Amino acid sequence: MADKAIGTVALDNADDIALAERMKNGREQILSELRKLIIGQEDVIEEVLLTLFVGGNSLLVGVPGLAKTLLIHTIAQVVDLDFSRIQFTPDLMPSDITGTDIIQEQADTGRREMVFSAGPVFANIVLADEINRTPPKTQAALLEAMQEHRVTVQGRTYDLKEPFHVFATQNPIELEGTYPLPEAQLDRFMFQIIIEHMAEDEELEVVRTTTGILKPEFSRTVTGPDLVAFQELVRRVPVSESVLKYAVALTRASRPGAKGESLDFINEWIAYGASVRAAQYLVLGSKARAITQGRYHVSFEDIRALAHPVLRHRVLKNFHAESEGRTSAEIVDKLLDAVPLPSSGM
Repeated sequence: MADKAIGTVALDNADDIALAERMKNGREQILSELRKLIIGQEDVIEEVLLTLFVGGNSLLVGVPGLAKTLLIHTIAQVVDLDFSRIQFTPDLMPSDITGTDIIQEQADTGRREMVFSAGPVFANIVLADEINRTPPKTQAALLEAMQEHRVTVQGRTYDLKEPFHVFATQNPIELEGTYPLPEAQLDRFMFQIIIEHMAEDEELEVVRTTTGILKPEFSRTVTGPDLVAFQELVRRVPVSESVLKYAVALTRASRPGAKGESLDFINEWIAYGASVRAAQYLVLGSKARAITQGRYHVSFEDIRALAHPVLRHRVLKNFHAESEGRTSAEIVDKLLDAVPLPSSGM
């Protein structure tokens, strides 16, 4: 029913259809390679891959020991991308991320001059490990990089490599000595990806394989230029007006407002709702999801499937919700139940 509701809008360019097929097959090939080292975590891997296909950045939240770093590093290896890991600590400085000018003596002339020494942000995939352990000034050093794919040092701007993605991690249980991410920076992450403990049989397999000799070799069938092409293709996928309206309706419904103009539970539990960037990522993620599932159109179900990772870090709970023990997942569930599908095409 959802597919019928969006009409017959679809990719109709032969080159785009061929590229969409490459993207779908590329996802399967990446998954096949990842399975040589990564066990379980199906939903997590899916959300990470959608982040790559859209060209976004995502925040991974989970307790230590759940292979957050291993997953991102392995994906970088499989797709043959430059990888950089930054361990965020309270004494980390912005220049430790972006790089800085240093005095260097020229071998041929003996003259000294300022030369830019690039920081670890100059990579295709940057893992910002425990991003909430560093002060806001240093966290903000990633803002321009994430949004503009460039950094400015000493008044000079340097472009970053394409594709460029930031995956940041947070430990949800150790909060002492941390600096919560400002709302503006949280909003720049496409998904909040929750990583939980795996099933017993999967955990047994992890222990079995990681305590032996395991040196997998990866076949690299998808490359950085492929990812850039996929990201451009995703933006060319058409979306029906009814699906766009549904994404916007979900986003707008997450915001508290005047009595009678907003949902009662949103007014009761939410301090700030999602920005328009949430609707943008709902649509972009749904486009990528549709292609990787072999469809050239976006359905209402695509939007609903991505509502949790897109919205849960953007609906900021108030004290009332915290005191009642309400979770972001519960609020998003109620939001999905409360916002009806557009009547057109039903």
